[in-house]
Amino acid sequence: MLALEDRVASAGVVALVPEVDDLRHQFEQISADADALVLTLRDDQFTWRPAPDAWSIGECLDHLNAAARAYLPRLDDGIEDALRRRTRADGPFKLSWAGRLLLRSSEPTSRVRFKSPKVFQPTPDGSRHEVVTSLRAYQLEYIKRLRRANGLDLSRVRVVSPVSKWLRFSLGTLFAVIAAHERRHLSQARRIAAMPGFPR
Repeated sequence: MLALEDRVASAGVVALVPEVDDLRHQFEQISADADALVLTLRDDQFTWRPAPDAWSIGECLDHLNAAARAYLPRLDDGIEDALRRRTRADGPFKLSWAGRLLLRSSEPTSRVRFKSPKVFQPTPDGSRHEVVTSLRAYQLEYIKRLRRANGLDLSRVRVVSPVSKWLRFSLGTLFAVIAAHERRHLSQARRIAAMPGFPR
């Protein structure tokens, strides 16, 4: 694999390492999938809850916005600290066994259930336009952080969880888990739209 300083595209822009480019594609796909889902919905369908204590499609998506508001400053802190320390590496990067376990448990196929922390709770009265516009914008913000993190050691750089200062994840693990978590709740939103009582 080419050294970091040699990995330059013809336009003069440093190419993304494979792991970063894959994650960029994941966030772009999440944005496209969310748009495709919401495009077909009326406002009453967007806010319909299958039960009083269950989330609507809108709340599933706004939960992702709440998570982004919590995660982005932590990503910034971790990236800036790594840049100061020059914690660089060329990859490839591997997730630890704990990182792989967390990633698997965050994907839509996992049967593991988590209670959403208070900081990740959706806004009950968020409008459809606000929720969807914010979700789209946050995917771009994640991609900006990926570009900023390009060339850093994704396995060694640590990020503090917004849930607890005692929880720390590698930068690569956190980006991957965020994308998996978003896919999980998009899958949840699609299931809501397929429920028998869903407004038609």
